[in-house]
Amino acid sequence: MNFHHTRRDLLYGLGATLGTVAFNSLLSSAANAAESAKSPSPLAPKKPHHKPKAKSCIFLYMAGGPSHIDTFDPKPALAKRHMREFVRKDKFASAMASGKRYFVKSPFKFKRAGKSGLPFCEHFRHLSTVADHLCIYRGCQAESINHPTANYHMNTGSRFGGEPAVGSWVSYGLGTENQNLPSFIVLPEVNYPQGGAACWSNGYLPAHYQGTPLRAKGSPILDLNPPKGVTKDQQRKNLDLLAQLEKQHQKTHPYNKDLAARLQSYELAFRMQANVPDIINLDKESAWTKALYGVGEPETDGFAKRCLLARKLIEQGIRFVQLYSGGWDSHDYIERSHAKRMRVVDKPIAGLITDLKNRGMLDDTLIIWCGEFGRTPDNGMRGGKKVGRDHNAKAMPMFFAGGGVNAGHAIGSTDELGEKAVDVAHPIRDLHVTILHLLGLNDNKLTYFHGGRFKQLSQIGGSVIKELIA
Repeated sequence: MNFHHTRRDLLYGLGATLGTVAFNSLLSSAANAAESAKSPSPLAPKKPHHKPKAKSCIFLYMAGGPSHIDTFDPKPALAKRHMREFVRKDKFASAMASGKRYFVKSPFKFKRAGKSGLPFCEHFRHLSTVADHLCIYRGCQAESINHPTANYHMNTGSRFGGEPAVGSWVSYGLGTENQNLPSFIVLPEVNYPQGGAACWSNGYLPAHYQGTPLRAKGSPILDLNPPKGVTKDQQRKNLDLLAQLEKQHQKTHPYNKDLAARLQSYELAFRMQANVPDIINLDKESAWTKALYGVGEPETDGFAKRCLLARKLIEQGIRFVQLYSGGWDSHDYIERSHAKRMRVVDKPIAGLITDLKNRGMLDDTLIIWCGEFGRTPDNGMRGGKKVGRDHNAKAMPMFFAGGGVNAGHAIGSTDELGEKAVDVAHPIRDLHVTILHLLGLNDNKLTYFHGGRFKQLSQIGGSVIKELIA
């Protein structure tokens, strides 16, 4: 019997037997323990992979899928074909309307704004005043036409959910400059987007990196104030006792990090009780600043407050803030619904960009505006004579501001009818790689060992969209 084995035999055996489980576990423990050892706190500031264009990010997410044809990508050719029959070639494309389909022209007028002459829908009256700060991108292409999977894809790089969100990866890669607040904060509406909290989940990354949502109504965070009769000194003593117990636990269970993570979350919650109330209080903002955002105006108040809060959070060193605005799934009601949604976000976003510029913060802050997909140049009639647009993964609206982007330019293009991107067309993974790059992170280096392999935001790697960068 031959007992001679080569190194190749050993590695092959590990991959073919239960040994691979133990081997991968050792790799995972070593890799992640090494990462933890780099810093005493998982959210401590970390050096970027290269010189960043931006230090933080504000992600303005328009849930429901805004139409590029009716926002920043006018298509005059549709007017000539309005209500003419359209036959889909792609049988897998969305077909929510039965019967015949028709081309639909935009019900809105467009105007060019700024020195750049970028096109804006008439309802972006305020946003057009900051046209030269925007970089409009028309080349991004998604892969799903269903809201939950498309939301997961845009937010996490995977259509299936359970993966870390973009903000989680940024927090994991850079930490935060403010140890008294979470690194990744989400400002949702009362109704969460389709897919729910999984859109800002930490996935398989440690819990420190998950998005922390601030509620749209009532107390932004439950239990923000301690119970009656419990003083801060008592809370501090309780946490100190837990810390002592945790140290004893770590001596006998050095690889079990769950208790340490929970203790750190308690410590963060304790610090947040002292810091959050002042930050979320907008009363100290000047009347001029509130008016700039549209605070107090019936149509814009809710989103305006979230935009103003986003600026305050970034000002406090928060690394990644994501805001949601829903209701963009208009279908047959493009003229009525899209017009309203644009008016809701128009003044607050323009105010945010102007405020950041005035404070010298725009160059260090990357602003992203997009939804989960775009809309088609056609739709069938549903429920009468109303016509609108369906879901479209091959073309979508998107713009950037600040953070080293190519301001005052429209990058890429869609075809004559707006059905799909045809120039500077890139998948979502390239968008994610570009976002990380602007923040000083290399997607190929920003990895985490999980499930037997090193994983990354782009899933399989991607390319930086160089045309978007100044």
